[in-house]
Formats: sequence, C-alpha cells, structure tokens
Amino acid sequence: MLIQKSYENTNPKLYLVSTPIGNLGDITFRALEILRMVDYIACEDTRVTIKLLNYYDIKKPLISYHEHNKYESGINIINKIKLGNNVALVSDAGTPCISDPGYEIVKLAIENNIDVVPIPGPSALISALICSGLVPQPFTFLGFLDHRKQDKRKQLEELKYHPYTMIFYEAPHRFRETISIMSEVFGERSCAIVREISKRYEEVYRGLLNDVLSYYEDIKGEIVIIVEGTTHPQYPEEPLIEEMDIIEQVNHYVELGLSKSEAIKRVATERKLSKREVYNYYHSQN
Repeated sequence: MLIQKSYENTNPKLYLVSTPIGNLGDITFRALEILRMVDYIACEDTRVTIKLLNYYDIKKPLISYHEHNKYESGINIINKIKLGNNVALVSDAGTPCISDPGYEIVKLAIENNIDVVPIPGPSALISALICSGLVPQPFTFLGFLDHRKQDKRKQLEELKYHPYTMIFYEAPHRFRETISIMSEVFGERSCAIVREISKRYEEVYRGLLNDVLSYYEDIKGEIVIIVEGTTHPQYPEEPLIEEMDIIEQVNHYVELGLSKSEAIKRVATERKLSKREVYNYYHSQN
C-alpha cells in the first residue's frame, strides 16, 4: 500500500501540468504558478513548449521527453528530482499521460517514492464529450485506434456491443478510413465529430455515423470522434449449471470469485450431497 500526502511535505515532486489544447488563454493560474516554480520542465517537443513559455515569459531549462526517449529521459528526470529538483511534465497540448507519453515516468516516480501531483486543466476528450450532445456518462476513452486497417477493424468489432459512449482520437489522413469502418461495424448510430477545439476553426458535427463522409470530403486539425454505445448489448451466455459435472461446477464458482472451499460447499448444497462427498470426488479427479 502506498499513500501520498501531496501537501504535507516539502519533498521535490513530479508535477503533471495540463496545457492549452489550442487557445493559450485556457491555461490555469495554478499551472502558470507551477511552471514558474519548478526547476525543470519536461516536454514532448521543446519547439512547441517554448512558444507557450515565451508567451507567458517563463524561462526554465527544458528536458526532452517523448515516445522515443522516454526510458532514458525518464531516468534522467527521476535522478534530477532525487537531487532536490522539482520537475513539471507537460505534453504538447492537453493533459499529460492521455494519449501522450507520461505513464512510464509516473510509474517510475511512484516506484522511487516520489510524489506525483496532477495540475488539472484542458483535456480534448472531456471538452468534446460535454458539447457532443451524447450521453456523457458512463463513457469509455479509446484514444487512437491501430494504424493497420485489419487490426483497426478487429478493435472496432470487439466494441460493437459496447454499451457506453465511446471516445476516439484520430489523425486527418486516417479519418475517412476510420469512419468508413466504424459505419460498417457500428451501423447507423449517433455520433459527434469535434475538431480544432478552442481554436478559430472549431467545429462540431452532430449526426449519424453513416452520414459523416458525405459531409467531410476532407478534414483538417485535431479530431475527436464520439460514438454512442449500442442500445442492444450482447452479454455472454451463462453456462447451464445442470449440464456441468461436479468438477466443472466447482471450477465455475471458483472462476466467479469463490474460494475452493466455498465453491465445494455451494455445489454440495445445490446437489444435495455432503460437503465431504463433493470434496473427495473433486480431489480424486485433480
């Protein structure tokens, strides 16, 4: 068990700082306060982050931390914190760790008993969800689907009977293919396409999934796809108890979470046998 009391000590920390997803005015006062306070800022692309820092006249040493160097750079960041430095982690836009590098260094920090403090702020998936007009909870965030068409289709087939609102990210050059497969797999469902959130060309399409491609011949910008869950979920059929033998029935209850002893007792009751009879038979066959 690990308990973090974020503000009951002065130990150096790793701060996860959310940054604007478009409009630079969307950053919080607290995020700016943290960025000015820390000793280092770790970021995906220093060229992107420096624009934000220059806009708010913040001058701090930057550490490159991205998908291709996250392990070695992560160790470097942890070592700096151990030496007494506070470090802020930012992504190019939005909340760190959400479809961006960050999970690995958070895990590494926790393993090294370093406090990890979230600094709330913009998130594309939440912003898109609340203006979509679709049921906001429960929802499932899926992020980016696989780039390969066959694997993408397989992922969507597995979600065909998912009952909750689904949120995806997609790149413009893969958008038409993704929507086409979604239409084939999900059928006629309500959806929302939200792009360029908080920017000048922000746009929200609300309609049926099958009609999306007739509207978008081409699309640009950062895209969030939101699709309603199925109204006809399929659930796996429960095996028929009466068709099981004693061994299968005991194992079935164990898989459902009972201890072996509890499962044997339940089977004995249901079959009107003594617990010892079931116990002896079960163990004679295993």
